Amino acid sequence: QVQLVESGGGLVQPGGSLRLSCVGSGFNFSNWRINWYRQTPGKERELVAAILDTGIAAYYADPVKGRFSVARDNAKRTAYLQMNNLRPEDTAVYYCFRPINFWGQGTQVTVRS
Repeated sequence: QVQLVESGGGLVQPGGSLRLSCVGSGFNFSNWRINWYRQTPGKERELVAAILDTGIAAYYADPVKGRFSVARDNAKRTAYLQMNNLRPEDTAVYYCFRPINFWGQGTQVTVRS
C-alpha cells in the first residue's frame, strides 16, 4: 500500500535550518507530485510547498518564499523540504502528501531560542 514517511524534524533556534525528508513506497514515486503541509494546534493544515513529478517546484506559500525550497530524488523515492532562516512561527507538524489522499505521519518542527 501507499506509504509516506517523514523525517528530519527537531528543535532549532531562530535563523537555523532543517531539511525534512519524505520517503514514498507502494507506488511509482517518480510519477507523482508531492506536497508539503504544516499544521499547528487549532488551525487547519496549510499548504507550504509542492514539487511536481518532474522536479519543478510548483508552489511556495508566501510566508516561506525565499526561505524554503523543495527538491526530490526519484531514484531514492524521496522528496525534501529545505528550510532556512527558520522563525518561531514556522513551528508546526510538517506533513508530506501525495494525491489523492495519502499523508505521512508528520514530523515536528520547533523553532525557539
